[in-house]
Amino acid sequence: MSMNEPFSRRLTKAILAKQSVLVTGLDPNIANLPPDLCSRWFHQGGETFEAAAECILEFNKGLIEVLSDVVVAVKPQLAFYECLGAPGMSALSQTISYAKQHSLLVIIDGKRNDIGSSMVGYADAYLGTTQVGGTRLAAFPADALTVNPYLGSDSITPLVESAQLSGTGVFVLVKTSNPSGSEIQNLAVVDKKVYEIVGEHCHRWGLASRDSDGYSAVGAVVGATYPREAAALRKIMPHAYFLVPGFGAQGAGPADVVASFNADGLGAVVNSSRDIIFAFAKQGGSYQDAARGAAIHSRDIINKALLEGGKRAW
Repeated sequence: MSMNEPFSRRLTKAILAKQSVLVTGLDPNIANLPPDLCSRWFHQGGETFEAAAECILEFNKGLIEVLSDVVVAVKPQLAFYECLGAPGMSALSQTISYAKQHSLLVIIDGKRNDIGSSMVGYADAYLGTTQVGGTRLAAFPADALTVNPYLGSDSITPLVESAQLSGTGVFVLVKTSNPSGSEIQNLAVVDKKVYEIVGEHCHRWGLASRDSDGYSAVGAVVGATYPREAAALRKIMPHAYFLVPGFGAQGAGPADVVASFNADGLGAVVNSSRDIIFAFAKQGGSYQDAARGAAIHSRDIINKALLEGGKRAW
């Protein structure tokens, strides 16, 4: 698939080819990794950032190898790489490359936000390229980036422009899955909630980037823990892909994700992180076997819920 093909179109193709709407987060908290894996790397390299980064890279590669036919994308959470310094960011770079070698889309979960040249810098880092002398280089070439809309349009526009040029996408935080998100997102402004107003902005930001199926480069993060709100946002943002967290460990079940999908069975992908990548902690055995089994189970029960809700695309 061409990188210049719109991200939304590439995501749709992956969903239909794999008959899956599942995304898994690569959130390799070093404290939760398989003890034997950590012991081996710490014995070899000491208790250092370098050894920890090699450990999470091996962990990520093992997950990618067994999940590439089950999930449509992986979603590295930047916090777990940044906390390991430069070695951690090197592990992120190598994880992105390895995922793409296995035909997986990569969504960077960074929730970035700034204005002016700072936001252009984030766009260059994760969605485009950076000018170095007479050459443009890709730092962390992801397919999409999560962003915070709090600073308004001039913080989002540079990302949308970069996304249109490079065939990438953004997922704007609209209605998040964490309970305290409602403290701000559910505030009433005249006759609307804040999350509804943000949804309206996302709709407008994405109109110029719609692909041949009608989906735009501007997606939205909409938690599965709030299905009623998701249904309302689906009407506000008919052209947006939803990235749906909250499934599994945060309490949402398969029926809760259905409202995030359009009538065509597209328009959303469902993220599950801890329940998949750390499944070995409950099930025992190989972390790869446990992760694959958990991912297949999640995929299948979501697909069943979509079929029952009349929203399965294949």
